[in-house]
Amino acid sequence: MADTGIFATTAEVQRKVHVDASAISNVEAYINQYMAEAESTINSDVSHNFSDDYAALDADVKSILKMAATELAALDVESYDINSIGRSTAIHSANKHLEKYDRAITILRNKRKQGFVKNA
Repeated sequence: MADTGIFATTAEVQRKVHVDASAISNVEAYINQYMAEAESTINSDVSHNFSDDYAALDADVKSILKMAATELAALDVESYDINSIGRSTAIHSANKHLEKYDRAITILRNKRKQGFVKNA
């Protein structure tokens, strides 16, 4: 099976996943699904289809999209079985992932940045 995500690869997601996360969900088949869902969520949250425009975007915008997508996908990997990393660690990790996701979405939504993003 090959990576099917647009914004990031399986390996890039796995680098953000807690070391004790479930081995079942931390595989390419699951991560491909999580990435597709993350990419759609990002496009919806920002009201812009970056997936269709991806090839034309510059490296800065691609990195922001990668950050947002990998954080959501890593959260899904860890959420599959929170007992594998422990409830307290899972909550701390989820907060970290959501904070980084929110930061990326804020940048993409920011009206001053819209020209930068859309003209990239």
